[in-house]
Amino acid sequence: MAAKKQAANRHGSVWEVGITALRLGLTSFGGPVAHLGYFYEEYVKRKKWIDDKTYADLVALCQFLPGPASSQVGIGIGLMRAGVWGALAAWLGFTLPSAVALSLVAVWLQHHSWGDAGWMHGLLMAAVAVVAQAVWEMAHKFAVGRLEATIATIAAVAVLLVPGAWSQVAVIAAAGGIGAFGLRSKNVALSSSVAGIPPFIRRSIGATLLLLFAVLLVALPLVRASISSPLWALFDSFYRAGALVFGGGHVVLPLLEAEVVPQGWITASQFLAGYSAAQAVPGPLFTFAAYIGMASFGWKGALVATIAIFLPSFLLVLGAFPFWHWLRHQPRFQAALVGMNAAVVGILLAALYDPIWTKAVNEPADFAFVLGAFLLLAVWKWPAWAVVLVSFAGGLWHSFVQ
Repeated sequence: MAAKKQAANRHGSVWEVGITALRLGLTSFGGPVAHLGYFYEEYVKRKKWIDDKTYADLVALCQFLPGPASSQVGIGIGLMRAGVWGALAAWLGFTLPSAVALSLVAVWLQHHSWGDAGWMHGLLMAAVAVVAQAVWEMAHKFAVGRLEATIATIAAVAVLLVPGAWSQVAVIAAAGGIGAFGLRSKNVALSSSVAGIPPFIRRSIGATLLLLFAVLLVALPLVRASISSPLWALFDSFYRAGALVFGGGHVVLPLLEAEVVPQGWITASQFLAGYSAAQAVPGPLFTFAAYIGMASFGWKGALVATIAIFLPSFLLVLGAFPFWHWLRHQPRFQAALVGMNAAVVGILLAALYDPIWTKAVNEPADFAFVLGAFLLLAVWKWPAWAVVLVSFAGGLWHSFVQ
């Protein structure tokens, strides 16, 4: 009976999936955790496309994979509802509103002077508060034990002393190895769901997709070195960022900053201002890629960057579906993820200092403003978009009174 119910639930139209996801993409403020709440209300409780246990298992799978967890959950639900085209429709509907909005922000900013504009400084200070809150919350979740805290601290020191995208990759990989062996005796939480994710994809196809994910991760930098094409370089940078982000959307910040600012595609101030603007729009934070692509290379860059940063999510979610029952019961794999998540806390802490703090906080008044913004976020529980708008307005006011 349960199998018949799941089979019936899968038969939905691609259009239905896309429209539902678009509505969520227009209204889902608040970050990944809030997005998962919106998804539960819409997909599980209201539309009843999947049951509670299947949803819990899907969320657990996407938390274990690198990439934007909320977008991956949406992709998985679209797959279960209307097949591969449903997965694409779910991603497009949820992603399009914020990608378009941030692309328009990039266009607007290109026609206005950056200089020392007060509004831009307000956005930079908002970025300090937003990332500080993310570090605070992630540290309480992923760096609570002695070994995890040590991994986080060493990771922060390492990426500060040896900056660059590849150093961050090396730190995450090393932390995974330390976790796999140093944390084996820890009680790493398993998914409580016993229902499992219905294997809509054959294992052979899943293995092929996972292999393609790995091949692209290795081959794209090699091709980039032999082809002088800025769009190809953009695709490589954003694919690697999407493939290596563990711990939530905020972690994409240091990976992308290390890729795009040294290349001279945009300045550090433009990067951080756009990151703050991304907090004020609904949908996934990964659509920050559209802003960077548009600011760097126009609409082609926005399209390439957005596709590249989300492509790993498609390959991983669809590829991991048929293996999830086995994967979630591997203690060493889960312990490795504990170590990697601890390293991610350290990498984000390093990014909080450089480039965020060093670009935004120049005097005591800046520090006081950041403290106020952090108070609104962490204590008064204001949504990030509201704090960004207040910071933007405060920056404008400061520029007028000077």
